[in-house]
Amino acid sequence: MAGPELDWGSHNDRRGIMAEHDSTPEQPQTDPFEVVEAEHRTGARHKGVYLLPNLFTTGALFAGFYAIVAAMNGLFEAAAVGIIVAGILDGLDGGVARLTNTQSKFGAEYDSLSDCVAFGVAPGLVAYSWALTELGKFGWMAAFIYLACAALRLARFNVQAESTDKRFFIGLPSPTGAGLVATMVWLGASRGIDGNEVSWLVALVVAGAGLLMVSSVRYHSFKEFHIGRVPFKVLLGVIVAFAIVFLDPPLVLLTVAVIYVAVGLLLSLWRIRKGTPEA
Repeated sequence: MAGPELDWGSHNDRRGIMAEHDSTPEQPQTDPFEVVEAEHRTGARHKGVYLLPNLFTTGALFAGFYAIVAAMNGLFEAAAVGIIVAGILDGLDGGVARLTNTQSKFGAEYDSLSDCVAFGVAPGLVAYSWALTELGKFGWMAAFIYLACAALRLARFNVQAESTDKRFFIGLPSPTGAGLVATMVWLGASRGIDGNEVSWLVALVVAGAGLLMVSSVRYHSFKEFHIGRVPFKVLLGVIVAFAIVFLDPPLVLLTVAVIYVAVGLLLSLWRIRKGTPEA
């Protein structure tokens, strides 16, 4: 007796049913560097321009690493100058990216990691090597507080970049904190001062700069000023400023950094007294 006839369908039908059960789309394998390049895939010329801001970022990273190596070899003036150079290059990479229309998420992340080395690790280690070794645990804790606060400052900046008033930084900018520490070391080393003689003062400045970076104190960013056609007196002022800096670079730059930090603190206290919210 013949059993009931089973209709399994044609070969093509069965293949279609199997395809329905195995319908997970294959994810294309992508290289993260290729993704970044694809953001500006408009020709070989543009790809070459895209490399430019990341070269400045790499230069800042190198300068920060050089500062660490120089400090390990007792070359504290060179180490401090390395941090200052890193600050200059860091200020240029963003401007170059905007001028050449080559901003990217990769560039932003790379810049943040470079900043952590140049303005977090390097200043902490340079200050520790110059003045904090004799303080034992207090010395390396002061340096670590600075480093940890710099990392937190950079992370917070990345999160709040699109939601804060562009005219102000919330907390002391990490390049300025690094500049404060670096110029202090530069001035002391250039004057022949033994860092161990001022170790507690250095520890206070290093830890204080770190805490200011994660504070809610507002500091002016000067981002509303654009480099373009300016009055002649502005150009003259820039020339005079450069001349003053070259008279005594460590003293002048340290003075500028201290004034910038102090003005932010004083304005913050004034806002608190008026009852104005800080951020």
